[in-house]
Amino acid sequence: MLFVVLSLTNAVKAAETKTYHLVLENHVFFPSEVTIPANQKVKLIITNKDASPEEFDSFDLNRERVVFAGKQAKIFIGPLPPGKYEFFGEFHPESARGIVIVKEVTQ
Repeated sequence: MLFVVLSLTNAVKAAETKTYHLVLENHVFFPSEVTIPANQKVKLIITNKDASPEEFDSFDLNRERVVFAGKQAKIFIGPLPPGKYEFFGEFHPESARGIVIVKEVTQ
């Protein structure tokens, strides 16, 4: 019985996690700005449409993940306070750049 309750709790938490998408093409992230809600954990899915791998890197977010050519990677970030958090492609830092903007949710 406890297993069923824990499974349902985890399923509800997974359903509540908002998902955001980034596409890497021609060594550029699209969109270059992603706005997410403050104080919430979110999932970021990165799709690499290039013919070579790229490493999503962010000192601000404390995240690093290689995204192979033609593949996707999932990264969980947050919960974060409001602010701006830079990210870049380690293999093409001059062109593969972006920012995560974290804003308070107003209802």
